[in-house]
Amino acid sequence: MASLITAAVVVPLSAAARPEIPAPLPAALPKPTAANLEGIYAANRANASAAARMAAAHGDTHRAAADGELAASSRHLLAFDGRGNGTATEVFGDLAHADHVAVLVPGSDTSLDTYPRFRATAEALRRQLTRTAPRGTGTAVVAWLGYRTPDTISTTVLTADRADEAAPHLRAFIRRLHGVVGRDTTVSLVCHSYGTVVCARAASHLDIDDLALVGSPGTGADTAASLHTPARVWAARGKDDWVAEVPHVRTDLFGVTVGFGTDPLSPAYGARVFAAGEGGHSDYFSPGSVSLSNLARIVLGDTAEVTRA
Repeated sequence: MASLITAAVVVPLSAAARPEIPAPLPAALPKPTAANLEGIYAANRANASAAARMAAAHGDTHRAAADGELAASSRHLLAFDGRGNGTATEVFGDLAHADHVAVLVPGSDTSLDTYPRFRATAEALRRQLTRTAPRGTGTAVVAWLGYRTPDTISTTVLTADRADEAAPHLRAFIRRLHGVVGRDTTVSLVCHSYGTVVCARAASHLDIDDLALVGSPGTGADTAASLHTPARVWAARGKDDWVAEVPHVRTDLFGVTVGFGTDPLSPAYGARVFAAGEGGHSDYFSPGSVSLSNLARIVLGDTAEVTRA
């Protein structure tokens, strides 16, 4: 653990020197409702388009292209902020008429620059939901990049600091989401890697039906019960996921608490452990995978059909 901290301090220094990418302030928007979603989508697309122009003028062609893709007329952005690493919340499906909604929370190294990778996971889950759901059942997936994720090689990925910053934003988003969806709509939180720490930090204040933790290094909680959520808590890890080698400890080093404690797959944690197949850390949403099939069943409330590990 000490050697990992040393590497994390040294390696990111060059990245810290990257110039700040200019972008407009986020669009001033009303509280989202089923009636005003299209207006919100349009306003955020316009903001992304302006961000693309500013990034291009700044000479950052990669960010300009990323922002430009988000500004496409087919994109449904509930939120967008092109400043710095950037944040975005994108909807896949008809949110206002969905019977089941999944909110994806990503892990480290996710930003507007790497957003297509995160978007691909949301699209894969939405396709799986569409294939699995009974005829006439509406589904939607929300890709929530609503926080400043840590770098994989950095000190921030070893502590809950970024998760503590993110948790209030996730709570606020889930509250706003319930103002859009129907009263009987189920909401599931699907959290990957460091995103599981974010979800755990927010869990006690979330009105959700299911909480799925995949590829988790630990959540900072000793047990699922200590999350204080009425939601069903699920956990899974692929057999080739390197995160299994991360020590499941939580300790103080140099006055900083590092590590995230109990393995969510352990019997002591008390989560519902489901099968994730042979995949690695980035394979939970691969089309045709055991993990993706099980995640869709969880989101749809087909808990008896979820295959256990």
